[in-house]
Order: sequence, then C-alpha cells, then structure tokens
Amino acid sequence: MKTVVFDLDGTLADTSGDLIAAANACFRDMGEGDVLVHAEDAGTALRGGRAMLSLGMERLGRAGDAEIIDRYYPMLLDAYRREIDTHTILYPGAMEAVAALKAAGYRVAICTNKPEALAELLLTRLGVREAFGAMLGADTLSVRKPDPEHLFETARRAGGDPAQCVLIGDTETDRKTARAAGVPCVLVTFGPGGADVAALEPEALLDNFADLPEVVERLIGAAA
Repeated sequence: MKTVVFDLDGTLADTSGDLIAAANACFRDMGEGDVLVHAEDAGTALRGGRAMLSLGMERLGRAGDAEIIDRYYPMLLDAYRREIDTHTILYPGAMEAVAALKAAGYRVAICTNKPEALAELLLTRLGVREAFGAMLGADTLSVRKPDPEHLFETARRAGGDPAQCVLIGDTETDRKTARAAGVPCVLVTFGPGGADVAALEPEALLDNFADLPEVVERLIGAAA
C-alpha cells in the first residue's frame, strides 16, 4: 500500500506558541523573564527544546552552558506537557487533506522527532490521533530522522510499503530523511521556513493542503 507520512510540528500543526511558552517558563525560573519571542523564534521552537534553551542562553550571554541546558530540559518538557495545546492549532485544511488521502486509498501516518508520549498526548488532545494508522516519535526506535529507518518503520506500521511512500515535512531534516530513503519529499511553505524551503529542492512544494492529494498522486501515483 502507498503511504503518505507526515511530520508533525510545523507541518500538520503550528506548535511553536506552546513550545516557546515552555522555554520561557524555564527562563523565568532562572530569574531572566521571557527571553524568546513567538514571532521571531518559531523556527527555533520547532527544532526542539534544547534548541530553544540554547538560543535563550546565547541571548543571555551564556552560550554553550551545557550544564544548565541539561538541568532545565526536563523542566521544559514538564511545562510543555502541562500546556501542550493552549496555543497549538492544526494548519487549515490539514485534516481535510488527510481524509481525502484515506478516501483515495492511501495509508497515512506521522513520523516526528517529538518524543512519542508528547506527540501522542498532543494528537489526542487535538482529537485527531485516530485518523493516523501509525505514529512514531523520536524515541520510538533507536534511530530518528534523518535516519531513513524511522520513516520506513512508520510506513510499515501503517500497513504500507516503505518503497512506496512520500514524506510531507517542513525542514532540512525531513528533506534529508526522504533523500536517504530514496522517496519523494514535499515541503510546506506555510510553516516557519516559509518559501525559503524551496532552496532544499524537494520534489514538490505545498502552499495549501487542498492541493496535497493531487501532489501525492503525481509523485507516487494513485493508490491501489
């Protein structure tokens, strides 16, 4: 079966607001106030907790303070878990596109570098977990994106053929994963990377989820 595999953060959902709020909770605990700004730092937020803490420490003139980043990373995850869906929204048309793909015979799944438990919690809170045949997080396997096995196993668990899948993402990590796997990559332009993702030379760019079924059919053909 042909499978459409989605990244989560920055692809299906804009999670940056809640991620930044969790990081700022750590900086407030340090006595520094809010250090990160949503409008400016969404891209860093979607690269994960350690990236946000590193950026904040750099702004505080403490770049490379690995000890404090290690100390506050668990606190960031706890803060994020408590408020995981306060600001997060699914991108317009995302679930309509998922439904259309399933109706056309494709398997759909999620392959994310977000910790599995947090991804499961978020998707459940958003009410969309059951729409996906499989969901693998950063710690589900011993490897993660850009290792292609993360993508391959996601397709397998969804009941699909790893050789007949397409990865929908928003970052260089997604591009590298698809390239290593030898499968097509579609990068969205409505995530934090915007139109700059074109420089990564994916097989297709996606400006609107309404176009996704047509793009997928063009790249891997109609589902059997």
